[in-house]
Amino acid sequence: MNFALILFILLLVSGAIWAVDSLLLRPKRVADAKDPWWVEYGAGFFPVILVVFVLRSFIVEPFKIPSGSMIPTLLIGDFILVNKFSYGIRLPIINKKIIDIGEPQRGDVMVFRYPADPSLDYIKRVVGIPGDKVAYQNKQLTINGQPAILSKQDDYLHSERLYYSRQFVEKLGETEHRILNDDDAPSFINDASLFPYRENCLYNNAGVICTVPAGHYFMVGDNRDNSRDSRVWGFVPEENIVGKAFFIWFNFNDLGRIGSFK
Repeated sequence: MNFALILFILLLVSGAIWAVDSLLLRPKRVADAKDPWWVEYGAGFFPVILVVFVLRSFIVEPFKIPSGSMIPTLLIGDFILVNKFSYGIRLPIINKKIIDIGEPQRGDVMVFRYPADPSLDYIKRVVGIPGDKVAYQNKQLTINGQPAILSKQDDYLHSERLYYSRQFVEKLGETEHRILNDDDAPSFINDASLFPYRENCLYNNAGVICTVPAGHYFMVGDNRDNSRDSRVWGFVPEENIVGKAFFIWFNFNDLGRIGSFK
């Protein structure tokens, strides 16, 4: 369901009702006469829909985390906020950038439209920007020949399934974040799809090595062995970017999660 399109249609309809009533019908009504029901509801909701549309399209948009691919940074059930202007102002619906403000940086947690099905929103971490040579070999991330710095942490306990994963703090540029690796998961990728610019990637027993094409980004989940990401389905084009995730505003199962996003 394209909520942005539905909201836009509601905005147009309610705005048209408000305009017709304000300019044509209201001056002709008897003083103190009750507004017709369709004016009361249609025109009455117009300011509310307008505010929601502007906020959601240009400033901030809420999302709910549906999967565990970003554990331990984001958990299933986290409600997050996404900054819609960090990477430029975009026209709603068509997602075309009209004002350039900034570009995604390595380490950013970014929401984007899934390349294979743009009706779906995905969230992963940016590990490769245009021109980067990204290697994920034997569970070690390397960018342009420089291994990402890892610091071993206590093992992470998955509360839902009660098993432990190896946990590290990984540093990408100036960003530090936690990642998980499972001892028993293989390094090789056996289900990579045929995606645009697949010729930029080399798959082997140790994993994958890719050169990120211009205007694209390489996205990986923090739960490295439990994330289908750019290693499997390829690069994210710039026009698919939605925004930068920056805040957890609620979690029904754990109120302590509020504001804990790093």
